[in-house]
Amino acid sequence: MRNYITFWTWISPFAAWLLLLAVWAGFAGAGVSIGARPLVSALEAVALVACVLAAVHHAEVVAHRVGEPFGTLVLALAVTVIEVALIVSLMLSGKDGATTLARDTIFAAVMIILNGMVGLCLLAGGSRHREQVFGVYGVNAALTTLAALAVITMILPNTTTSVAGPFYSTSQLMLVAIVSLVLYGGFLLVQTVRHREYFVAAGDEEERDHRPTRGASLASAGLLIMCLVAVVLLAKALSPIIEGAVISAGAPKAVVGIIIATIVLLPESLAALKAARQNRLQTSLNLALGSALASIGLTIPTVAIVAAATGWRLELGLDAKGTVLLALSVILATLSLGTGRTTVLQGLVHVVIFVVYLFTTIVP
Repeated sequence: MRNYITFWTWISPFAAWLLLLAVWAGFAGAGVSIGARPLVSALEAVALVACVLAAVHHAEVVAHRVGEPFGTLVLALAVTVIEVALIVSLMLSGKDGATTLARDTIFAAVMIILNGMVGLCLLAGGSRHREQVFGVYGVNAALTTLAALAVITMILPNTTTSVAGPFYSTSQLMLVAIVSLVLYGGFLLVQTVRHREYFVAAGDEEERDHRPTRGASLASAGLLIMCLVAVVLLAKALSPIIEGAVISAGAPKAVVGIIIATIVLLPESLAALKAARQNRLQTSLNLALGSALASIGLTIPTVAIVAAATGWRLELGLDAKGTVLLALSVILATLSLGTGRTTVLQGLVHVVIFVVYLFTTIVP
């Protein structure tokens, strides 16, 4: 068990919970001077990052136990739970910008995955192995579902007329929430039951012989739950600081969405990059595209419920610049991943588009 649950992976959630209990008890809140509160916020930020990293580590242990493609599914769901927790926490605690937070975060996640994560994986894998191969059928299924979800949730609202502006009416929003769940559920059915072989690369089955023990897997599952709950609570505590820092810097509010998506996706991006360097591009793409699908398919229904309960109107439609970048990213992903073979050129193109997205977001 010690081979899978190292010291930092179990001490991080326990330390985070001790910090939260101290804040609730007043030792790190109203019971300290104003000058000490920045230190408390810094500790909360460190605990948040540590819990995110530990959560993904424990998700990887569980994923290794259950095997592919269930392993990447576990990682995608764990990351999406963290993302939804951060979005809902900021929505409930924030005022200005809360209506666009979900859209900005989902759009940022899709751009980070389709261009940043995929681009770096193709670039790193291609530079080390010259050419890499993967299963076309599974990737095409994921891209087809992702294109439908992205257009329905972030482009179609700009064309509807029941409500003025880039908004859905309440009935339309509920329909989109149901459609998102249906599409994501259909993809999961294909990935895990009907056509599981599309998402399994050669050698994945042999790795099951070296999977973690049942005890280590159960321990990681319990620690994973602790990490996820701690992330929710820490995010709620840090949400005013994140928004305040963005406003103080004079940056657009869309940067908040990029920060959230970066925090959530960084550990999984590192895992995907590691797999690509090991010439396991199928695993990298399963991680990347599965996270993008879960990000839309699970986040939209959740925020739709929150919006209905609070009476908020969600601004889901992208502006013209975002629409162009999203369409370009989906088209590029379809072309570069449509042959089953990749080189450094495809990775370079995706990374360049990602840099353009970041720059035009900060300097609109």
